[in-house]
Amino acid sequence: MNVEIITEELTLDIYGFSGTALNKDYSGTAFKLSEKTWRTVKEIGLKHKGKNIWVYEPDEKVFAGVEIMESTHLAKELEHMSLVLPKYAYFKHIGPYNLIKHTGQEMIKALKSKGLETELPYMEVYGHWTNDENKLEVELFMKLR
Repeated sequence: MNVEIITEELTLDIYGFSGTALNKDYSGTAFKLSEKTWRTVKEIGLKHKGKNIWVYEPDEKVFAGVEIMESTHLAKELEHMSLVLPKYAYFKHIGPYNLIKHTGQEMIKALKSKGLETELPYMEVYGHWTNDENKLEVELFMKLR
């Protein structure tokens, strides 16, 4: 596994909704929050970058959002998250979504073998949809200590 280590700060301003993953159902919670986010974005008519951004935070918190391409005052019905990753690991998962968790676990193993530790937040960026599940792409970002 070729995990990139990036030391250039990543800053994202995203808009969407947050919630708590009851019974540790992170993906189920993120899907519901994403549906609510996209419904709201479409109702308001916001221009966006077209990617789902899921952020996993401490205390089983999940945020599902999008990057807005216009004046953020139009996004007042959405929650705002400013995410800063000073140093992080990056890997692009290509394949079925149900293997993302396994890919994340392998990513953590690869990082530990290099003496690196991760911490929350962890982020997944979706937006490369195709009907061929073997060609689905999800970008994984893990904050490093």
